[in-house]
Amino acid sequence: MSDEVLLKVSNLKKNFGDIEALRGVDLDVKKGEVVVILGPSGCGKSTFLRCLNGLEERSNGSIYLEGYGEIGKEIPFEKIRGTVGMVFQSYELFPHLNVINNIMLGPIKAQNRKKEEVEKQADELLNRVGLYNRKFAYPRELSGGQKQRIAIVRALCMNPEIMLFDEVTAALDPEMVREVLLALLELARNGMTMIIVTHELEFAKHVADKIVFMEDGKIVEVSSSKEFFENPKTERAKSFLASFDLYE
Repeated sequence: MSDEVLLKVSNLKKNFGDIEALRGVDLDVKKGEVVVILGPSGCGKSTFLRCLNGLEERSNGSIYLEGYGEIGKEIPFEKIRGTVGMVFQSYELFPHLNVINNIMLGPIKAQNRKKEEVEKQADELLNRVGLYNRKFAYPRELSGGQKQRIAIVRALCMNPEIMLFDEVTAALDPEMVREVLLALLELARNGMTMIIVTHELEFAKHVADKIVFMEDGKIVEVSSSKEFFENPKTERAKSFLASFDLYE
């Protein structure tokens, strides 16, 4: 992990009518850092990720990406969609396209890259996640865990500098969760900068460089993984962990 700040979020706010979903979020993410965002349902975790990728329009605040400037002002979100990749709970694969065409569509259409170059990269990534033998399969022929790994490969093939993961195991059966989490661990070991929203606390303990705990649209605690799970600073974090029987 570098000391270079890759992503800087300042006073990020998001309102849905009278509802304050985000209430002034500040966060620095270093290059190569794995940040896991924890918190109760409805605290703003997913909204935060969607604002970072421009899927939700922020009400106030700034998002600065090193090398590009302020997103949404100095550079439009459309220009950095591949640079800030995102994988969702639902796989969002095109059912009428096979695996390789699902993966290659974005790089070829949005980045104007050559098919041969993209296919070579896709093959390498499929090998890394153990799915090269499913290259010509269609989404209907894949398990949930396989679909989610394909969605990860598709995002990686855009050559992102930072990856956002929003509860990517939430829609999976328990036996499929492990294969997706192993794919994320592999990305972490290879230095990918990641922001991960998850309820998989054991996974968070092992993968996170930094834990961000949110409550009511705000960040209430930021610490290392070891510090958060062994000695959380706030009573709210303690009660949150106690509900998972991870804090005595």
